[in-house]
Amino acid sequence: MRVFFKKMSNRDSETLYLSESLTEVDDAADILMPVMLSCDKDDDFHEGIETVGDEIPILPLRNMVIFPGTAVPVIIGRTKSLKLIREAAHKKFLIGSICQKVTNADEPLLSDLYNVGVVAELLRVLELPDGSTTAILQGKKSFLLHEITNTEPYLMGRISFIEDKLPQKRDREFEALVSTIKDLTLKMLLTVNGLPKELVMSIKSNRNALYIINFACCNCVSQATERQELLAVNDLKERAHKLLFIQNREYQLLELKNNIQMKAHEDINKQQREYFLQQQIKAIQEELGGNINDMDIRELKTKAAKKKWSQTTREAFEKELGKLERLHPQSPDYSMQFQYIQTIIQLPWNECSKDNFNLKRAQRVLDRDHYGMEKVKDRIIEHLAVLKLKKDLRSPIICLYGPPGVGKTSLGKSVAEALNRKYVRMSLGGLHDEAEIRGHRRTYIGAMAGRIIQNILKAGTANPVFILDEIDKVGNDFKGDPSSALLEVLDPEQNNAFHDNYLDIDYDLSKVLFIATANNLATVSQPLLDRMEVIEVSGYIMEEKLEIAIKHLIPKQMSAHGIPEGKVKLSRKAVREIVESYTRESGVRELEKKIGTIMRKLARKLASDEAIPETVNVEDLQEYLGVVEYTRDKYQGNNYAGVVTGLAWTAVGGEILFVETSLSKGKDAKMTVTGNLGDVMKESAVLALEYIRAHAAQLQIDEERFEKWNVHLHVPEGAIPKDGPSAGITMVTAIASAFTQRKVRSNLAMTGEITLRGKVLPVGGIKEKILAAKRAGITEIILSAENRKNVEDINKIYLEGLKFHYVKDVSEVLNLALLDEKVANPIF
Repeated sequence: MRVFFKKMSNRDSETLYLSESLTEVDDAADILMPVMLSCDKDDDFHEGIETVGDEIPILPLRNMVIFPGTAVPVIIGRTKSLKLIREAAHKKFLIGSICQKVTNADEPLLSDLYNVGVVAELLRVLELPDGSTTAILQGKKSFLLHEITNTEPYLMGRISFIEDKLPQKRDREFEALVSTIKDLTLKMLLTVNGLPKELVMSIKSNRNALYIINFACCNCVSQATERQELLAVNDLKERAHKLLFIQNREYQLLELKNNIQMKAHEDINKQQREYFLQQQIKAIQEELGGNINDMDIRELKTKAAKKKWSQTTREAFEKELGKLERLHPQSPDYSMQFQYIQTIIQLPWNECSKDNFNLKRAQRVLDRDHYGMEKVKDRIIEHLAVLKLKKDLRSPIICLYGPPGVGKTSLGKSVAEALNRKYVRMSLGGLHDEAEIRGHRRTYIGAMAGRIIQNILKAGTANPVFILDEIDKVGNDFKGDPSSALLEVLDPEQNNAFHDNYLDIDYDLSKVLFIATANNLATVSQPLLDRMEVIEVSGYIMEEKLEIAIKHLIPKQMSAHGIPEGKVKLSRKAVREIVESYTRESGVRELEKKIGTIMRKLARKLASDEAIPETVNVEDLQEYLGVVEYTRDKYQGNNYAGVVTGLAWTAVGGEILFVETSLSKGKDAKMTVTGNLGDVMKESAVLALEYIRAHAAQLQIDEERFEKWNVHLHVPEGAIPKDGPSAGITMVTAIASAFTQRKVRSNLAMTGEITLRGKVLPVGGIKEKILAAKRAGITEIILSAENRKNVEDINKIYLEGLKFHYVKDVSEVLNLALLDEKVANPIF
């Protein structure tokens, strides 16, 4: 049997013995601590056990469990324990060591002790210089404590031995368990600094399974309660299973501790290294003529001297610069203050780009990039003309509204180029925080200027073209209302002193040309709307889409797909077919996508060395775009009574629609309206019927027909919701035709609102409706007299082949629309 010792202080025991496996009974100074007894056979540590009777002296231990075969140092502090140890050393008898349940009990009773302990041999008693006594005990055999028989001069107890249940020989599972426990024990011991190599070699060479398990239980389990539970298990295989579970947990915890210590050590090293490097840099900079912070401040002063700012701004800058000079460079506030002063320096104070006052060039640029949009172009040219004459003019605040894809946003780039100004764009879609507009106050960590000031910084001039995109989609919540914050930005009377919370200095935005875009004005707050000059950008008509596709989209897509100029072209009829049969939109985004699809397929053929046509015609479209996606309604003739062609406006342009009226005999003489019509359209139908009933005599209609015949009014395509008053005169004509059985004038369409008195009121969307009628083959259109001005505003080229009838009363509509000829097989 060999014993290894290591000198160490009690405060180091947790490092060596892996947590609290060898916690002392009382305080002590440096001790000689055995860490292992190496035994080759079980009988080596059972020697002398036969001399023990039923009664044995009991040594209570705090937070300590001794296992058979292991040697443990115990610091003795209690009087009774000292008497027992000295007498056992003198008389050479074995004692019973047992762990206390209640650690603070100085005079433990049977209930204060666990019932399983270990008979131990006193190997050595050490009297240390500080007056403490340490006893080294080796476990022999476990016992069961039945009762305490005496308490003086030390505890005596009646016991019975517990026989260990050993596994069968050549149990492969048990051998694997012992091997795993040995490997894990070695790994845990190797984490201890200064461990004797002899100890590691002894464990590696030891083949005593009972000893290896007991050694691991004693030294690799941190909690005394868990060690006691392991001691109480007499089945060695079961004890090994429980030990392995606890040991795995302890090893993971140990690895985690080591990793944390390693990271902490690395962080400290890194910080020290950075500190030394900073000190070296500082020393080098001082040798070169000053430290970097002084150089930064000198640079800021140099830049400030060149700025064209007001006296108020200069005073504010100098005040903030003084604060920066008083701050220590290592202070967290230093970097925040430095960033703030840099923002002030970088802003373009009264630094404007020079406008190009060549009106003809500006017109060319606008016409080159955008087809149509005459009102918008005229407004930009007018602004440039006044600016040329007056030299100083507050920029207008324009709001372009219309359907998606008509070029509202891209127009901003053309305007910037035409005026020779910088271009910046800010998307307001989904914005719901007021601080995004006004910025954050500098009291907050990570504060920054609002997006208005940030974009001015990006532009680098005080007079850019500033696009406020999707202004109708600004939200609001508990963080504030951004649309209210925009009131100051877009008010010409206020924006010359815009206040950003971060900048905290008034900034002049009056030179900025703001262009807002919106799809729907209904969602824009009224005060914000009042501050802007609203210009409607309506959807493109067929002719405009043709020109845009030929002049802009086709060359752009050919270039984007690597097709050489002149290699292929699309015929005008093919482009018209794409617009009519493959797209349905107000703008040209979908049209551009379809052209892009054609170009990709042509590029694939070119890359594969296949032949491509010189011209893509209508008959080729199905090969490139597939089957037709949309079909437009065509005029269907006047063979049926009660069927009249109306005109409707949609978000994707104008359409024709048919109002159908049929009569059927019935006692109730009720009116039915179908076709997914809205409330306004249903009211128009009721008005139309009441007008016909009131003027039955003038129309030569027998009044009994209204009592005996049901009226059913239907507008086809019931899946599509329809509403609005513009179908009023169409419904009147359809009902009149049904009750008179007279034909409606061929190739005629109409649109207009009616009143109960029979007046015809004007409606909107005239341009789109006229073009829809022309596409459908209509040649005559009835409109309200008040819509004449809308027709005169349309380019004459789009009105060729159309005849217009302007009316003020429903009677005029009926005189124009109804023929004297009756339909075939009339019901009256």
